[in-house]
Amino acid sequence: MTPSYGGLALEIVVPVFNEEAVLENSITRLAEYLTHEMPSTWKITIADNASTDRTPVIAARLSENMPNVEYRRLEVKGRGFALRDAWGASEAKVLAYLDVDLSTDLAALPPLVAPLLSGHSDISIGTRLGQSSRVSRGPKREFISRSYNFLLRRTMQVRFSDAQCGFKAIRADVAKRLVPHVEDNSWFFDTELLIIAERSGLRIHEIPVDWVDDPDSRVDIKQTALDDLRGMVRVAGSLMKGVIPVAAIYAELGRRPIVPLGRPSFFGQVLRFGLVGVASTLAFALLYLVLQGPFGAQEANFLALLLTAIGNTAANRRFTFGISGPEKLFTQQFQGLIVFLLAWTITSVSLGVLHAANPEAAPALELLALTAANIFATLMRFVLLRLWVFRVWQHHRHAELTEVAHA
Repeated sequence: MTPSYGGLALEIVVPVFNEEAVLENSITRLAEYLTHEMPSTWKITIADNASTDRTPVIAARLSENMPNVEYRRLEVKGRGFALRDAWGASEAKVLAYLDVDLSTDLAALPPLVAPLLSGHSDISIGTRLGQSSRVSRGPKREFISRSYNFLLRRTMQVRFSDAQCGFKAIRADVAKRLVPHVEDNSWFFDTELLIIAERSGLRIHEIPVDWVDDPDSRVDIKQTALDDLRGMVRVAGSLMKGVIPVAAIYAELGRRPIVPLGRPSFFGQVLRFGLVGVASTLAFALLYLVLQGPFGAQEANFLALLLTAIGNTAANRRFTFGISGPEKLFTQQFQGLIVFLLAWTITSVSLGVLHAANPEAAPALELLALTAANIFATLMRFVLLRLWVFRVWQHHRHAELTEVAHA
């Protein structure tokens, strides 16, 4: 599928840093695949970010000897820098990137870029966490990846399943609008770009991939995880403060729903809130029993409440009150944390009273007291969510529905 104006349809950027061992073989394989399997016009760009081995020499030779292969060099390290530079200079309609180790099966490339070339979607990503994905990697990296994406979905309220897979594509006009608002220039670049895109109402298309772990990967997992957590806090703060203009991006590029979603009735809200409350109470009990041993009663109570509060607020926002989209998302999450602190106070006081009356109380008795306190805290949460957290949204929702009705 080639643009009607006859220009370049697809540019694939391959960020590299000290990849002399695999670079030539990978670029050759990629070029051969594109030549035989990609019907649209394409170009490969090797984006070297501060390599100190023979990578620049090999990349320069490949660009000289192979058609449709270009070499760019930056003197700063960071995948985000490399993508920002290469994408910013591209004239292609669709911009993509993939890891140089080609861990992802190249057969996923055509379905990755097709919805972008057709205009159906704005961003396309490969996912290793789909039901039909086939992934080969060690249990440690599998656990870390799933835990990170679970935390990302629950705290940032995003729906995409795999933020870290090095196999993504984006329409050039969308990249031009979003990339200037991405602050990170390292591994968190992908995640930040996807969060901003979803909060701006853009369509993210996912395809399951076949993926084989690279045993020679030099990613510092611990440092990357810490950087990602700091990035999530920073992006959440920027969204709450309005630093990232998601409303303006939504107005320009976002996709409105064909039919606005209706809110459940009061009885429906009570019923749904009850179901969420039961699930949250069971999750709290399980987490408390797991955490009580290594952390102690009060610390386990706090951590279990914090984790279940995040999931509880997200579930009630969408399931109980029928709210979706970026509007007031982080304000409501912050208010939900205030409600959590009130609930934590109630349960902490109940635990303190129990220990004052029975200093040798068994964990089962502690759990019973906390469960009773949680039931009261759950009732309080419903009242505060309905009358405080989502009250302003109700008025906004009424105005929105009136606007749609008169459109």
